[in-house]
Amino acid sequence: MTRETGILADRAIAALFETGRLISERELDHDQIQPASLDLRLGAKAFRVRASFMPGPNSLVSDKLDRLKLHVVDLTEGAVLETGCVYIVPLMESLDLPADMSASANPKSSTGRLDIFTRVITDHAQEFDKIPAGYRGPLYLEISPRTFPIVARQGSRLSQIRFRIGNALLAEPELLHLHETETLVASAKPNVSGGGIALSIDLKGDANGLIGYRGKHHTAVVDVDKKAQHDVFDFWEPLYSRGRNELILDPDEFYILVSREAVHVPPLYAAEMTPFDPLVGEFRVHYAGFFDPGFGHEAAGGRGSRAVLEVRSHEVPFILEDSQIVGRLVYEHMLQAPEGLYGSGLGSNYQAQGLKLSKHFRG
Repeated sequence: MTRETGILADRAIAALFETGRLISERELDHDQIQPASLDLRLGAKAFRVRASFMPGPNSLVSDKLDRLKLHVVDLTEGAVLETGCVYIVPLMESLDLPADMSASANPKSSTGRLDIFTRVITDHAQEFDKIPAGYRGPLYLEISPRTFPIVARQGSRLSQIRFRIGNALLAEPELLHLHETETLVASAKPNVSGGGIALSIDLKGDANGLIGYRGKHHTAVVDVDKKAQHDVFDFWEPLYSRGRNELILDPDEFYILVSREAVHVPPLYAAEMTPFDPLVGEFRVHYAGFFDPGFGHEAAGGRGSRAVLEVRSHEVPFILEDSQIVGRLVYEHMLQAPEGLYGSGLGSNYQAQGLKLSKHFRG
């Protein structure tokens, strides 16, 4: 099935590269194309800047960097990017989009779970992570590690991009119908409003009462390209329910928590966690918002997959209670079915997950 509007699947993303609509400094990595997205790779240099910036409609990013850069970091052999600093990295990939095709970007799941704040920037941009239809030019990634210093290198993949033609969002009646037929979230009474279906927080915990983790300060560095390299307790403080089923979020602390509901993204759809909603409280949930087709899909080994949530409080302490709504999933149509589903032999790290830290930690 092919629609006139929707998200491009893996085959169509590969075709962008073959037809010159997607340009790269070198061949794509064998696993760089996901079912509904493309991982973006860091280039050879990172520019440390004093502060984040928006290019604006009349400026190139390179012109802003000439004025704002403090120093240049060589990434060819790997380098440490420090917490509290802002870096701008030209990406290996650039675009020459057709007039009817736009794109959006998000941090990868592992990036969000390390509390690395990333945003894609384009020339003449007036929004982060949004690439307008017909854009032709380079891509840059703003990187700001928040909790842990990181080691990154040329070719590291911290962000991903999704391509779309037209408006692919499901309206609320479509979303309710899809939930009735496919069970998008494991909830007896789904809460659908604002174009999305609600997810709530699990603060009862597992059999041992574990409800999540809080990031430690003043740790060693995390190498973003190495799996199972670090001991959990060197970087994370486990949090337990203690029978109260609530958690006080301290300002400027970073938490890994988990949704109460399992999430399902059927093969002909993609989903995204919407950004912080001021209607649900003074906190931000889930930096890394893409859910590929097949996430939580039983046929792809994902039955019972819950959404791991990256949570930060803003300025004031905030009490989270079990089953409180913390975010919403919006669903979009795919233009066509992907060849591969999330979890089906693609090296997917978070299929069939419960509460789980990023792939960089052992256990």
